[in-house]
Amino acid sequence: METAAQKDGFVSNLLRYDIPASIVVFFVALPLCMGIAIASGVPVAAGIITGIVGGIVVGALSGAPMQVSGPAAGLTVIIFGIVNEPALAPKLGIIVLAAGVLQMIAGVLRLGQWFRAVSPAVIQGMLAGIGVIIFSSQFHVMVDDNPRKSPVENLLSIPEAINKGIFPIDSSQHHLAAYTGLLSIAIIVLWGAFARGKLKIVPAPLVAIVVATVMSYALKLDIIKIVIEGSLLDGFKWPTMEAIKSLSNSDVLIAAFTIAIVASAETLLCANAVDQLHTGPRTKYDKEMFAQGVGNSICGMFGALPMTGVIVRSSANVEAGAKSRASAILHGFWLLIFVSLLTDLLAHIPRAALAAVLVYIGYKLVNIKAIKKLYRDSPSEVIIYFATVFSIVYFNLLTGIAIGFCLALLKLLWTFSHLDITYKDYPEDNRAELTLRGAATFVRLPKLAVALEKVPATRELCVYLEDLDYIDHACLTLLLDWESQHKATGGSLVMDRSALHPRFDRQSLSPKQTSLERRNEGEGDVNAEAPMKSNAS
Repeated sequence: METAAQKDGFVSNLLRYDIPASIVVFFVALPLCMGIAIASGVPVAAGIITGIVGGIVVGALSGAPMQVSGPAAGLTVIIFGIVNEPALAPKLGIIVLAAGVLQMIAGVLRLGQWFRAVSPAVIQGMLAGIGVIIFSSQFHVMVDDNPRKSPVENLLSIPEAINKGIFPIDSSQHHLAAYTGLLSIAIIVLWGAFARGKLKIVPAPLVAIVVATVMSYALKLDIIKIVIEGSLLDGFKWPTMEAIKSLSNSDVLIAAFTIAIVASAETLLCANAVDQLHTGPRTKYDKEMFAQGVGNSICGMFGALPMTGVIVRSSANVEAGAKSRASAILHGFWLLIFVSLLTDLLAHIPRAALAAVLVYIGYKLVNIKAIKKLYRDSPSEVIIYFATVFSIVYFNLLTGIAIGFCLALLKLLWTFSHLDITYKDYPEDNRAELTLRGAATFVRLPKLAVALEKVPATRELCVYLEDLDYIDHACLTLLLDWESQHKATGGSLVMDRSALHPRFDRQSLSPKQTSLERRNEGEGDVNAEAPMKSNAS
């Protein structure tokens, strides 16, 4: 039961932090809800409904209190594909509903943590692939043109779009739209670079949309504006019985599974990133998964877009000083109030300005810093990254993720099965050297045994482990048993076994191995906390 002091503290935080933060998040969410709806090929209302549900419903149930949910750029590719497939377009609502049910089941079964078990190269590749697709499609919309049929066609026809936006310079529709879009991008970049103090709280996309709208209205620019069809309630499209029966269709189920998997991965990765931005309560991943499922089920019943946790809104929420989930919930109410009372204002927003916001978001999703970090970690990670990007753009999102995931698994198998062994013999010094690089696992046990067999009976063998990434129980046991046998023939083994300690867990050293060392004449006492150190190398 809450004490009076706790209640006073909640009210104080609400008034001082959460309400102002919720207004900031509302201003960030409004243009994104509309822009993502347009990019997905659905009415603007479908995006705003998702933002409202993501705030009010998911915000109240969320396992990540600082995270803000809504329609996400990462799902636009999937939704656009569904909307443009005649057999699937009428079933979007039931597909999103089914995806939500799958997420709720995953939350109940406590599968939330497993959705985080994805290679960073695949995740960054997925975001970059989505960014390329969004950039290329919305580039055409930014000049009041229509996107092409495929992402590859969109990319290849960007020069054509540039040409339409520049020539002829005679105030044509394409030229005016391009001017509006470029102005919007310039404002986003300059506002982010030069805004200071309290002005920095105001989101750059909102400033760009407001300036572009005022300019378009004042100059009466003949460019395409946002189309609002009726009221928000008109956007509700309840699932029909025919749509419900379509759940037995394999294409419908595949689409539902795809949305559930991608939305869950994006949400939980976003939650993990948001946890690093604040010192408040940590994410409860299974609870967050269930909350997202409830939200997507409701969005499916309303015929709206699917949702995820969104890093842009969530980071804005934290930066604006939010202290509780109240900020996310309130931002949903502000969206509801705005579109209920001020819908007419939306009809003056240039479509090119919203497209420009998405072009900039698409560009930012191709994170150059992330590519550099992957390369520093391992050049092979960059190969996985670009393979994922190419596959997403050329084939589709699910295929691209599957290819990236398979490549990551192959790399893992290679890493844990590849062992380079260099053997050098120095007869004049009665000494030999064995250098191990890679992973010494049971798969490479025969290779290690063959190398040890090369050592003459009386040699002192120096084994270098510094370049070893992993060694398992089987290979350690082989080395220890060989050492016992080699000593009986007058030889010795020199191995700085402390080099293993920083990189291998205690399971690599069983009590049997420790006792083997202790039986060796001249060895000191060894314990599992400081693995195996005999003669210094």
